[in-house]
Amino acid sequence: MTQRTLLRLFGPDARDFLQGLITNDIAKTDQGLVYAALLTPQGKYIADFFVAAHEDGYLVDVASSHAPTLAQRLSMYRLRAKVDIEESTLQVSRGTGPAPSGAMADPRHTALGWRAFRASQTEDSTDWDTLRVAHLIPETGVELTPDTYILEAGFERLNGVDFRKGCYVGQEIAARMKHKTELKKGLVQLTITGTAPVGTEITANGKSVGTLYTQSDGLALAHVRYDRATGQMQAETATLRAVPPSSDPKTPAGGAANTQS
Repeated sequence: MTQRTLLRLFGPDARDFLQGLITNDIAKTDQGLVYAALLTPQGKYIADFFVAAHEDGYLVDVASSHAPTLAQRLSMYRLRAKVDIEESTLQVSRGTGPAPSGAMADPRHTALGWRAFRASQTEDSTDWDTLRVAHLIPETGVELTPDTYILEAGFERLNGVDFRKGCYVGQEIAARMKHKTELKKGLVQLTITGTAPVGTEITANGKSVGTLYTQSDGLALAHVRYDRATGQMQAETATLRAVPPSSDPKTPAGGAANTQS
């Protein structure tokens, strides 16, 4: 289970402060949970998280491994803004069964169930890695790393970026990748026979194809060059093949469904 931390942002400038920094539109918190990221000015990933309206401000649900960095970056951008940032005592609960009172739907995919912020933590028996692999969902610190561009990781499909909200840190790069270029690599789903460690290089015909990540039930997530991810591929002793594109627009599987930016 991934450990989560809740940061609380509050103060008269909290809404405008977040709106000018994150990849999604903070106004969407009026309807529910929002998935977003904070980027470097060069458009690279720093952290992904969920944002929820809470009392006089917002709760930011982030992987505990990335919470100190996110808090430090937010504090750096605060300048004269009237916003306070502190760690909340509430805990993150999640599940895929019946949603408890006050829970909110995970905005990335309907299969990912609900999240709730409570005094104590609960979690059902969902196999989250299997669910993530089945629906092409990247994880903080695994598929999402400091080298990640969010469009290559599928953030548009995951409802994690809004191209109409206006400026945010790294927005120029994300917009250019969306409107002016064709993505040549990205996160895809592959079939896998055997296993190999996360981070193993994938090769085909003597050339590097990409990197292997989470694996479950004969499927794997990988970051690949689309033009090389064809036919049979290898990762150490494991054999991989591209999954044909899915008919479900929420779960595109292969590079062909994701090459157009």
